[in-house]
Amino acid sequence: MLGVHRLTKHYGALVAIHDVSFEARPGEVLGLLGPNGSGKSTTVKILTGLLRPTSGEVHLDGADAFADLEAYKALLGYVPEEPHLYTYLTGPEYLRLVGRLRQLREAALDDKIERFLQLLGIWDDRYQTLSSYSKGMRQKILIAAAVLHNPRIVILDEPFSGLDVSAARVLKGFVRALADEGKIVVFSSHVLEVVEQVCSRVVILKDGRIVGHDSVANLRATLQLPSLDAVFASLVAEERVEERTLGLLAAMRA
Repeated sequence: MLGVHRLTKHYGALVAIHDVSFEARPGEVLGLLGPNGSGKSTTVKILTGLLRPTSGEVHLDGADAFADLEAYKALLGYVPEEPHLYTYLTGPEYLRLVGRLRQLREAALDDKIERFLQLLGIWDDRYQTLSSYSKGMRQKILIAAAVLHNPRIVILDEPFSGLDVSAARVLKGFVRALADEGKIVVFSSHVLEVVEQVCSRVVILKDGRIVGHDSVANLRATLQLPSLDAVFASLVAEERVEERTLGLLAAMRA
């Protein structure tokens, strides 16, 4: 189990997150939601070891995950929100680099890469450099790189960015299948419909604090609302939507 205990992160005088606690369990997909500036990205970066909290801890199976950060990161698969890739490499070259850094056996690595490229529909572009790939194709490479080493913990930050409808359907099924395999999956996204479809539980952040933490069904029932979209709007106080929409139209026409 991955446990987050009273995480707080300061950037100077700015408090990005404050006293954030939750658990991500094997066999479930935990959704991490929040509007821009809610502390969602900061939380994800702490979970991946890219940031150290000002206070609080991340535990794996009850032990401090950062006590041996290299060992902890070896268990992680991470799809970042921004696709920073070595664009002068081809898709297979990039995945081969990742596989070698992950110390995968050379005998199995090329076969794994071929299977991923075939299944993700980018085998025909294997000789092209990543600089020529579309956003969706680069996203597929990131997804393959994240799970190439069969990680125990998978952290996905906006993983559907740029994917076409067919690829998005495959990824939704794959995310659920990862949980069924007993992996710990944390899924951060702005796409509430997808979160509702794939997540077992959700943590909703606002202004760096947790304002909702439960299963989607329980949140809907407790707040007597029909959808996660309505729950999210209620908890983060997204109001005056229609008024703001009309205001944007008016500003555009002015």
